[in-house]
Amino acid sequence: MASKTDNDFGAPFSPETGSALSHRKDQVDLAGQAILSLLEKAADAAEDNNRRAAETAQKLSTQLRAAEARIAELEAENQLYRERSERAEDWLHRIYSEIQKSFIRER
Repeated sequence: MASKTDNDFGAPFSPETGSALSHRKDQVDLAGQAILSLLEKAADAAEDNNRRAAETAQKLSTQLRAAEARIAELEAENQLYRERSERAEDWLHRIYSEIQKSFIRER
């Protein structure tokens, strides 16, 4: 026949004195309070980490939007200079052609 146990670990049941039982309850209470305290600290740390991560993500998002805006400005500026360069090349070609016509023909 199976013996009675006082916990899930299979330790045989043995009668305890009042002070021994009280001492075990105090240890269990202390262990439980210590575990809850550690869990609370872990939850606080996780919350702080999440808050910092969210703040960092917000800052990076803002920086990314600013960088994208600056890139768009630089691309527009680049296009403007490219068009001006093409117009300048057209003018140089036109001036060269006029010089060729005017001075080469006269000789």
